Amino acid sequence: AMYRDRTLMISRFIDEEAANEIIAILLWMRQQDSYKTISIYFNVPGALLRPALAIYDLIEQTKESCEIETVNLGLCTGMGAFLCAAGTKGKRSAMPNSRFLLQRMGLDKPVRGQATDIVLEVKNIKMWNDRVEKELAKLTGQPVEKVQGDLKRDFYLSSDEAVQYGLIDQVLLPAP
Repeated sequence: AMYRDRTLMISRFIDEEAANEIIAILLWMRQQDSYKTISIYFNVPGALLRPALAIYDLIEQTKESCEIETVNLGLCTGMGAFLCAAGTKGKRSAMPNSRFLLQRMGLDKPVRGQATDIVLEVKNIKMWNDRVEKELAKLTGQPVEKVQGDLKRDFYLSSDEAVQYGLIDQVLLPAP
């Protein structure tokens, strides 16, 4: 019923399997009505870099025809925070007690093999982290250098701090 209402809840670590499910649901929602708003609720303890970027690419493409509303319900860690920020500007929000954790991504799994292969994988991860930092700068309006500096260590933000940073647009307050 939530999918028919164009609502998606992401509440687990995003690995390849989870990303494929999320992508399939988003594609189904787009096929049903390519212009009606899609709402995505997040409570994500983290995500692998490459699967999360696949979701990000689809969200960016979908935003060309319909709005994507994003809401952080509790905690968005790493690429989960990045995906929450990927919603349509003006439609990105969080609950008052939500938290965001921005961080650089590491290796998804241990790398074995020749030293040259390990060096290539590390260079590849650095390249993708640099790309994510540039996209995050675009999403937040922050200079790339500031984003790079902030991501040198785990960077926690409350809902209000996330609004000031440009990660989201508003904090959802309870109705009176």
